Amino acid sequence: QVQLVESGGGSVQAGGSLRLSCAASGCTFSSYAMGWFRQATKNEREFVATISWHGTVTNYANSVKGRFTISRNNAKNTVYLQMNSLKPEDTAVYYCATRRSGTTSGVAKGYDYWGQGTQVTVSS
Repeated sequence: QVQLVESGGGSVQAGGSLRLSCAASGCTFSSYAMGWFRQATKNEREFVATISWHGTVTNYANSVKGRFTISRNNAKNTVYLQMNSLKPEDTAVYYCATRRSGTTSGVAKGYDYWGQGTQVTVSS
């Protein structure tokens, strides 16, 4: 049974930073691509970032490019999202996801397992 557990969310002022973590269990983590998505109230879940199984390929949404960095530690079965220069519009519940493929995807339907989410709130 695959489980993904996010942590690191919280409240921060605009311009601040947060680092999200997602610990995976029950899967061959090092073989799977990982992704981060977010969902603000009443909005659809949107793509944030994705990383390939080996960590050498990453893709980002245009809205976070240059501010967010996705990375992974396969020895710890953990993927991270470093978020810098946060803006109020980054406020959302952030979800970690994994898919039974080593290649990246920016589409929510391409992921097979999801975490419960962690709230990020950025105040102006």
